[in-house]
Amino acid sequence: MAEQKYRIGIGYDIHPIVDGRDLIIGGVKIDYEKGLLGHSDADVLVHAIIDALLGAMAFDDIGTLFPDTDDRFKGADSVLLLKRVVNMVQSEGYWINNIDSNIIAEAPKMMPYIPKMKVILASELGLSDTDISIKAKTKEGLDAVGNGLAIEAHAVVMLEKLND
Repeated sequence: MAEQKYRIGIGYDIHPIVDGRDLIIGGVKIDYEKGLLGHSDADVLVHAIIDALLGAMAFDDIGTLFPDTDDRFKGADSVLLLKRVVNMVQSEGYWINNIDSNIIAEAPKMMPYIPKMKVILASELGLSDTDISIKAKTKEGLDAVGNGLAIEAHAVVMLEKLND
C-alpha cells in the first residue's frame, strides 16, 4: 500500500424493511414496528461507515470481510464489526479524522435518534461527536426507499496517517 497522509472512502448500504426484526441504526434501537432484513443486525449506517473505511484503505468490502454465508456473523452487532475494521485501519497507522453520513428513510423519523447515534459511534471510534455528521433525508416518495420498503445510508470518511 502506498504511503499517503490522507485517505478518503465512501460507503453505501441498503436493506429492505420487514416485520419481525428490531430496527437498529447507528447502534441505536429505534422504536418502530418493523426492522431491516439482513444477516447481521442490518445496521445500514454502520455498514456504510464500515465500507467507507474499507474503501479508504483499498481493503475488500464488507460483504467479503463479513460474508452472509458465514454463521459467525448471523445476527452480529454491527458496531462490534465496525470496531474490528477500525482496528484494521489503525494497524496500518491511520486514524479516523471525520465521518459524514446520510440516513435515507421515509419512516420512522431519524432526527430524534441522531444525537444518541453520534454519542455511541464517537465513543466506539474514539472520536468527538463533533467529528461525526449524521443527517436524515427522505426520498420524497420516490423508489423503494421513498415507498417505505427500504432504508439506505451513505458515508464518507477521511483518514489521516499519524507519524510514529
